[in-house]
Amino acid sequence: MPSATTTFFRYARFPLLAVLLGVVLANCGINNIPSYEENAKAKWSNVLNNYQRRADLIPNLVETVKGFAKQEREVLEAVVTARSRATSLQLPPDVVTNPEAFKKFQEAQQQLSGALGRLIAVSERYPELKSNQNFLALQSQLEGTENRIAVARRDYIEAVRAYNTELRTYPGVLWAKFLYTGNKPMETFTVAEDVKKPPQVKF
Repeated sequence: MPSATTTFFRYARFPLLAVLLGVVLANCGINNIPSYEENAKAKWSNVLNNYQRRADLIPNLVETVKGFAKQEREVLEAVVTARSRATSLQLPPDVVTNPEAFKKFQEAQQQLSGALGRLIAVSERYPELKSNQNFLALQSQLEGTENRIAVARRDYIEAVRAYNTELRTYPGVLWAKFLYTGNKPMETFTVAEDVKKPPQVKF
């Protein structure tokens, strides 16, 4: 008949084995894919928030410019149209893993950046506009927002790089094949040279 001590160790080893197995799995990267994925999604949310902040600033900017430069109707309308297109675009839940949807989003934001840049350039022709306090305040907010967009995009690109690399390299590729079969590589920003820099709003 086994002693009480022997019985204790026989049953106590199972929880111990479970703990050791958990440690081994944690150290071999089993949690890396979901961790990197959540980080990339958080960075993507920050990108969206900053683009929305920019969109929210534009109506006041357009109205201010319109008050001093009504004759620039074509430029003003281009900004309004580009903003409407960017904000009305319906993004599917899988936008970051959907190349077509991501491309549409990126193109809409690029068009808005271009139209906004032309609007800012127009203000150079109107000294009274450039000295208007409301315009100066909007200019400052827009500049800060464009900088935040650049930082948010950079952080997102880096987070996606880490996530995509994990999916394609050992041991992550094994976990992706057997445990995370639904995980797909995420899309990232690829912009043309002429739109890599945010619109310059300093005068």
